[in-house]
Amino acid sequence: VSLVESGGGLVQAGGSLRLSCAASGSSFSTYSLGWYRQAPGKQRELVATVGSRGTITYADSVKGRFTISRDVAKNTVEMQMNKLKPEDTAVYYCWAGYWRAYWGQGTQVTVSS
Repeated sequence: VSLVESGGGLVQAGGSLRLSCAASGSSFSTYSLGWYRQAPGKQRELVATVGSRGTITYADSVKGRFTISRDVAKNTVEMQMNKLKPEDTAVYYCWAGYWRAYWGQGTQVTVSS
């Protein structure tokens, strides 16, 4: 089982990035999928998740700016990040959770001021 992220990078404040995660090795239709992030010196925190039935959760800090979506047939989850702020700078991890959790290797997002 693996989760492979793509789409991170460097962007100026106010800009946009789109993260993608492809899950393989199992069917993830019953899993919740989502994104967590970890900034230097801080704990890993939830950014957004989408459940197997489509229920979506966002961290308060990204509501109105980030949009998560999933394609059940393709085992993918994506997150459109708009109006990025310097405080969004972190390593973003793809996550799949059900009876156990799986994590991707992480992709760096850096927002310059």
